Amino acid sequence: MEHNGINAQTETANHAEAAKRIGDLRVLLEHGLAEGVGVGHSLGVRMRTLEVGRTVWTLLPSPAAANAMFTVHGGVIATLMDTAMGSAVYTSLPADMFYTTLELKVNFVRSVNLDASVLECVGRTVHLGRRTATAEAQVTHADGRLVAHGSCTCLLTSAG
Repeated sequence: MEHNGINAQTETANHAEAAKRIGDLRVLLEHGLAEGVGVGHSLGVRMRTLEVGRTVWTLLPSPAAANAMFTVHGGVIATLMDTAMGSAVYTSLPADMFYTTLELKVNFVRSVNLDASVLECVGRTVHLGRRTATAEAQVTHADGRLVAHGSCTCLLTSAG
């Protein structure tokens, strides 16, 4: 019985830490938008949902995201995905850990016109190890059609 109490205490501490990390990330994102810093400001990448191991981000196509063919640049879509996957990993980490993307793999399924409606990207943590984490993401049009999917590997490092 005492073993279950220890597990419950650990689970409560983990939830509290996750809530703190999510709150800190929200503050950082809001600060970036207010100060005109980061991909949120420059490309229009916006956070919709932050949960432990799952995040949802959006992008409203605009001329700032254009490639030479006047469609949304693949690098902008990859940035949206990297943001979603990285933040999904971040929300899963203990307090004393940070991450950086080691590898990013993107499969583009269709192009996106600059006048398209909002794109949605869902990122999910797949694996959380001691030294690396992996995540996956899908980008869809507002009507649910797949635009891109991919995965990443993150290097986990100690904050100290």
